Amino acid sequence: MWVSEIFQSVQGEGMHVGVPSAFLRTSGCNLRCSFCDTPYTSWEPEGDERTTESLIDELSGFGIEHIVITGGEPTLVAEIVPLTSELAGRGHVITIETAGTVFRPLAAGLISLSPKLKNSIPFGTAWERRHDERRHRPEVIRQWLAGYCCQFKFVVDKPEDIEEVEKYLSEFPEAAAHTVFLMPQGTTIEALHERMEWMTPLAEARGWKVSPRRHIELFGNTRGT
Repeated sequence: MWVSEIFQSVQGEGMHVGVPSAFLRTSGCNLRCSFCDTPYTSWEPEGDERTTESLIDELSGFGIEHIVITGGEPTLVAEIVPLTSELAGRGHVITIETAGTVFRPLAAGLISLSPKLKNSIPFGTAWERRHDERRHRPEVIRQWLAGYCCQFKFVVDKPEDIEEVEKYLSEFPEAAAHTVFLMPQGTTIEALHERMEWMTPLAEARGWKVSPRRHIELFGNTRGT
């Protein structure tokens, strides 16, 4: 498995925000978001080849119950299936952070789906068409919803994005409103707070929630946090 980094921190986003967590970040992605905050896993992927056994030992060695497997796009990696199975067997609670473009039968307590809106398209690049064609896989989303506890996290940049979120969710009536989080696009505290101000009432009016990006608030936009 190609791994970018392993570290311990707190979950900064979604329903488990603030929970002490061990993080495994895989490298490699089938998308190229314009606002990607981990370009070292997508636009310029880097990392080390690791065995499943070494990852299990290191993650369990943190002594933390909650493990977050993120990327890049972690579901691209076939080894994630036995990895999650073994970690769950050791008593770990696992969150998978995915764009929802690939399904695998994983042992996970939460699938954190982050579908990519039009604001993610890298216009004017060689990836523009490929990204747009790959970013929405409704059949994959339905597989996740049918078998797992899921949350949705939408990266929102402008108020106009809210209409697109509503249209997206209309395809999945089985997704409960309280599992939907809007998350501000940005990598500075100032940008995040500015967007949170207008996002919050728009989310509350629809029964949705707003997710902070607590790790950026605490540590800045730095690796290993």
